[in-house]
Amino acid sequence: MKNVSQAVDVFMGVQRVNAGEKTIKNYSLFLAKFVSQFGKFDLRTISSEDILSFLVQSTEGQKQSTKRLKYTLLKSFFNFLSTSIDENISNPCNTKVLRKMFRLPTGRLWTILEKDVVDEIIFRTNNVRNRLMLELMARGGMRIGEVLKLRAKDVDDRKLLITKPKSGREYEVVYIPKKVAERLRDYVRIMKLEQDQAVFPIGYSGARAAVKKAGLIVGIDLNPHDLRRHAATFASTAGHLYYLSMGHAKKTSTSFIWVIFRTVQRLVSHFPRLHVKSRGLT
Repeated sequence: MKNVSQAVDVFMGVQRVNAGEKTIKNYSLFLAKFVSQFGKFDLRTISSEDILSFLVQSTEGQKQSTKRLKYTLLKSFFNFLSTSIDENISNPCNTKVLRKMFRLPTGRLWTILEKDVVDEIIFRTNNVRNRLMLELMARGGMRIGEVLKLRAKDVDDRKLLITKPKSGREYEVVYIPKKVAERLRDYVRIMKLEQDQAVFPIGYSGARAAVKKAGLIVGIDLNPHDLRRHAATFASTAGHLYYLSMGHAKKTSTSFIWVIFRTVQRLVSHFPRLHVKSRGLT
């Protein structure tokens, strides 16, 4: 193996066996750009300056978190080569300049919406479709993309089937409160939706605009993820400790949240994505 193109082929072969669908897609798209520029280059001739120039060009105008992701993809590629293919291949991504330029962005302190505020936003939203979308995010902890991908056949009383979720799993099941489930079922029936039809046939921009408009009712700048974050955070009240899964890919600090609930009944009715297990039990 001498050139970059051959190395990428081997690397992607390993990823297709071991990595998730989303990871494979990220590597495939980004490394294709790398190959288009350096495909015929000898691996040992790729310098840190080449990497810097490529990353700056390919991430221009993107968020720092996206720049960091693409730097990490390229760094992982060269780490694989040096550890699994040829230990004499150095990683050109391991320089102070690159690590500093593509470091993680400074953390942001999120504002958590109070329950009364979220309730008022929902209750004062008169459009039935928009209200249901708000409730699925605020009561079910669903991502906006999951809400928009929901089809009539995915609705089974309080259970909602999420196909190809962001976590990379094949599917996930979301349990929503009874009253929300009843309103959703009535909406599907009144709209006379076919089984394969989208429950909310609008685009991301339209959905975000609806959320923004709902926030203006109470004078706040509201984003879809604010509602999902509310579903995960507001649960901390008093009582016993339980496991709340928010449908992330890994059990990191943001994937599973230990939250306190007053009663199991309140937990089930308000925060559906729940694995009810006392802390410490297996």
